[in-house]
Amino acid sequence: MKIAAVQMVSTPDVDRNLASARLWLERAAAAGAELALLPEYFCLMGKQDDDKLRIAETYQDPAAPIQRMLADTARELGLWLIGGTLPLRTADPARVRNSCLVYSPEGMLAARYDKIHLFRFQTGSEQYDEGRVLEAGSEPVAVQAGPVRVGLSICYDLRFAELYRALSFAPGQPPCALFAVPAAFTYTTGEKHWELLLRARAVEMQAFVLASAQGGRHENGRRTWGHSMIVDPWGEVLDVLPEGEGLVQAELDLARLAAVRQQLPALQHRRL
Repeated sequence: MKIAAVQMVSTPDVDRNLASARLWLERAAAAGAELALLPEYFCLMGKQDDDKLRIAETYQDPAAPIQRMLADTARELGLWLIGGTLPLRTADPARVRNSCLVYSPEGMLAARYDKIHLFRFQTGSEQYDEGRVLEAGSEPVAVQAGPVRVGLSICYDLRFAELYRALSFAPGQPPCALFAVPAAFTYTTGEKHWELLLRARAVEMQAFVLASAQGGRHENGRRTWGHSMIVDPWGEVLDVLPEGEGLVQAELDLARLAAVRQQLPALQHRRL
C-alpha cells in the first residue's frame, strides 16, 4: 500500500488552501498513493486565533465547503483521505474542536478524531495557547483503512506516548500498523524535537508513522518547521521534505512490519 503526506504553507484564504490541497492530493493519487494525509490547519493559517471561529463548520453539514471538498476528493481520486484538521463548532460559540476527519475511497466519513492535547508554549519572542479558542477532545480514535489499522493523532499529541499505547492496545483490536500525525510544529520546537519524537513513536510502537506538516514562512508571519516524513517500524526515515509545499511518499510494507515485530517482539513484552 503506497502512502503519502502533503506538506503545505497554508494562508489566511480558505479557497486558496483548498485548491492547493486538492492539487497535491491529485499528484499523490497520480503517483499511486492509496492513502494520503493533509497537515494540521491545511484549510487556514489565520492572522489571529479567532479566525478559526469565523470559518468553523458544523459537523456533517452537507453544505460545509471544507468537509465537502474532503469527501469529494476522496471519492473522485479513490483515496483513503486523512483530512488534516479543520475547526468544527461546539456548543460554546467561543470554542471549536480541532478535528481530523477520515474519508474512505467512496467519499464516506470513516472516523473523526478531536485533538486531545492542546499546545501551550512561551519564550521571549513566541507565545501560543491553543486552549484560548480550542476545546479539547477526550477519546483516542483509530480507523481501519483498507488493510491497515491507523491510529489518529494531531501535532502536540506526539509528545504523549500514552496516547499511542492506548490506540494500539484497545480491547479486541490488533496493534496499529500506522500512525497519522498531521501537524503545524513551530520552527523553534520542530528543529529540536520533531524528528526525534516521530522516530521514537515508530520504534516504541513498532509501526509506520506518516507525518504531514506545515512547512515554511506563512503570510501571517509565522514560520513552521516542515520536514514532513514517513518513518518505518525500525525508525528509518523513508522520505522527508524539509520545507515548502510538496509530497513525501513510501510503500507501507506489511511484511516489513511483521518482520520487525517478530524479530524483536517488544509489543508482547510489556509489563505495565
